[in-house]
Amino acid sequence: MPNAHDSEIIRRLAADVAAIAALPIQEEKRAMWRKLNGLQPVRPMVIIDQVCWNEMNVEDELTMRCADAECRGYEWNLRQTLYQWKHFPVDMVVEPFVRVGKAIGNTGFGVSAKDTIAVGDPTNSVVGHAYTNQFETDADLDKIQTPIITHDAAETARRLEVAHSLFDGTLEVREWGFDPYLSVWDPISSWMSVEEACYALIDRPEYMKELGTRLVKAMMSMLDQVVDQGLLCHGQSVIHCTGAYTDELPAPGFNPAKPRTQDIWMFGLAQMFSTVSPAMFEEFEVEVCRPLFERFGLVYYGCCDPLDKKMAEVRKIPHVRKISMSPWVDEELGATEIGGDYVYSRKPNPALLAWFTFDEAEVRNHLQTTVDACARHGCPLELILKDISTVKYEPQRLWRWAQIAMEVVEGAPVRG
Repeated sequence: MPNAHDSEIIRRLAADVAAIAALPIQEEKRAMWRKLNGLQPVRPMVIIDQVCWNEMNVEDELTMRCADAECRGYEWNLRQTLYQWKHFPVDMVVEPFVRVGKAIGNTGFGVSAKDTIAVGDPTNSVVGHAYTNQFETDADLDKIQTPIITHDAAETARRLEVAHSLFDGTLEVREWGFDPYLSVWDPISSWMSVEEACYALIDRPEYMKELGTRLVKAMMSMLDQVVDQGLLCHGQSVIHCTGAYTDELPAPGFNPAKPRTQDIWMFGLAQMFSTVSPAMFEEFEVEVCRPLFERFGLVYYGCCDPLDKKMAEVRKIPHVRKISMSPWVDEELGATEIGGDYVYSRKPNPALLAWFTFDEAEVRNHLQTTVDACARHGCPLELILKDISTVKYEPQRLWRWAQIAMEVVEGAPVRG
C-alpha cells in the first residue's frame, strides 16, 4: 500500500480536483457536449489535448513529489488536470471520479514495429520514425495473429484496493475496461512504412486488401473476447480528444456488467490514405473496415487525414457522427460537404504556436475562418487543438490561444 507521504500528496491533489468537479459548470459543459453530439449545438466547443507537457511546468505546478511509481501515475494525471483547469480549460470537463484500468492481457497481432528513431528535443515524446518493411511476401501475411485476451482479476482487485486507499473521501473510484483503438492502416504503415505501403497499394492491391482484411478479422475476434469476458469500457467521457457525452448511448438492452460495442463510441482513421483517391479510400478503408464500424454505436472518423474531398465516401461509414477536418483541408469545401449532418471536428493548426513569434491576430483569424465557414453551412462545430509538439518553451502561448478560442466561439452565431 502507498506510504503516508505519497498518500497525503494524492489526497491533497484529489481534494482540489474534487472541488473543481463539483462546480455547476461541469454539468453545464456535459450538457453542451451532448447537444453538440446530438447535432443541436449551443455554440462551437473547444478542447485542447496532446500537449507538449515537457514545456509546461511553471512554478513547479507539474513537479512530481511522489516516490512510488503507481502513485506517480495518479499524481501526474491529477497535476495535469489542475494545471489545465487553471491555464487553458476551454470546454474540458473535470470528472468527480478516477478511472482504474482493469488488468487486461493482450497477446497482440504478432507484429510490432521495427524502426529507427530520430530525436529532436530529448525532453519531448514527439520523435521521428524510419520503419522497416515486414510485409513483402505472401508468407508474411501469416504473421498476423489473433490476439488472446485475458483478465488478471487479482491484479485488478489490488489496483482497486490501492485506489480506494488513496481516493475514498475525495473522488469516486471506477473500474475502466478496454477502450479500443481500432485503426487498421496506421499500424500497417508502421509495419511497412508509409512509402512502402502506398507503393504496395498500387503494385499489389489484392495483397494489401488481404492484409487489411486479416487484421480486421483479428480485431473482430479481439472485440468478441473483450465483450464475452465483460471487459469492455462504457460511459466514455472522451473519444479521440473530444467530449463523448451523448444521449444516444448506451444502446437499448445495456448491461453495465457486460457492455457491448454498440454501447460505446469507436474512433476510426486511415492517415496513410491522405494522398490516395476517393475510390481507393472507399475500397481499402470504408469497405475493408466496415465490419468494425458496423458494430459500434457511434463513430468519430478521421485525424490528420484530410477528408474534405472524400466526404461522399465517408458518408458510407456506418454510424459516423463526427468527422475530422485537419489543418490541410479546404474549410469551405469541408463545411459544404458536412452541412448539418455531422459534427465538423476542426483541428486548428498547432504550428501557429511553434513559430519564433506568436501572432495572436493570425490565431484569431485562423479560428474565425472556421467558425464563419461552419456558420454559413449550418455545421455543428468543435475546435480540437492537438498534436502540440512545441510552444517554444513559452506555455503562455497556449494559455493565450485558449483565451482567443473562447472569445471566438462565444461570439459565434447560434446554428438555426
